[in-house]
Amino acid sequence: MSWSLDKILRAARQYQASDIHLIHRVAPAFRIGGDIQVVNGPALDEDALKGLTDELLTDRQKAALYDQMQLCFSRYWEGIGRCRVSIYFHGGCPEFALRLCELRIREREELRIPAVVDDLTRLTTGLILVTGATGSGKTTTLNYMIDLINRERRAKIVTIEDPVEYVHENRRSLVVQQEVYIDTPSFRSALTHVLRQDPDVIVVGEMRDLETVATAITAAETGHLVLATLHTPDSVQTIQRVFSVFPSEQQNNIRYQLSNCLQAIVAQNLLPRTDGKGVILATEICVATPAIRKFIRDGNPHMIYSELQTGKKLRMQTMDSVLLQLYQKGEITYDTAVSYAREAELIRTRGAGEKPRLDDD
Repeated sequence: MSWSLDKILRAARQYQASDIHLIHRVAPAFRIGGDIQVVNGPALDEDALKGLTDELLTDRQKAALYDQMQLCFSRYWEGIGRCRVSIYFHGGCPEFALRLCELRIREREELRIPAVVDDLTRLTTGLILVTGATGSGKTTTLNYMIDLINRERRAKIVTIEDPVEYVHENRRSLVVQQEVYIDTPSFRSALTHVLRQDPDVIVVGEMRDLETVATAITAAETGHLVLATLHTPDSVQTIQRVFSVFPSEQQNNIRYQLSNCLQAIVAQNLLPRTDGKGVILATEICVATPAIRKFIRDGNPHMIYSELQTGKKLRMQTMDSVLLQLYQKGEITYDTAVSYAREAELIRTRGAGEKPRLDDD
């Protein structure tokens, strides 16, 4: 039995896998419900993996792969949909990680995104950060927000992505999706030029460096709504991360700028469900109140957490409170709640010994 990419992709869709891993000396592996499962069949040898590389890549992409020793791009397959393809080397042999992109934009209730995110998306200026670890659903949430703006507003939306994972049709808005290495050499270069393209909404797939962060903040200050992602686990660490990319002599200025333009932080985790049927979204919400803006301006991001704990009327919530609620409803296990908590003692004191219940608090 030999593996074809088409056969692997179709099987992954059939089993509702989120990711595919093609690794030397291992049979194809799928991530299903958050867990890696190796399929039955022969292991992939070096010839098979190199054959897939030749099948997938153009000459230009091959040159980039062997020059940079890694490559990330997206591709559409008829009957399967769009996939994000990441190629890297392991022991001199190419290996693959493929993310199967969403076939449609799911409804907010299905995704379990808090309702306040809809209201945040209706803002016309400022910076909204969607944060979380790799695989925490940031891109899915970002595309939900883009789709909502696209359906509700007559605006021009420019996205900068690496790579494009979901292609948006023009509805009420005009949507221009630029892919790094295809339409622009970098996030930084694209952001520098996007302000000349008359955008209303700018979406930055990832804020990776000082120049990208600085330009995104400037864009948010100058009358645009900017949506961007960061690989940070919660609101406090998100602010600390933004500060940390700037040298000390720029710290005062960036604190002032960020305090003025930040609208909200949406921090996410995807957690395994107790019933084993996939994962469930847990979301921390930080809305930039005057008190939070002052904490940012004064360089005291650690004080933000207490504001989140008391900000329920503004629909703010901490990750720990959401974890506790999910555990008490029986949707995640006690061990999962404790392992993802910022302050595990909250789960231990309020959750330990309680039987999971299905009713709301």
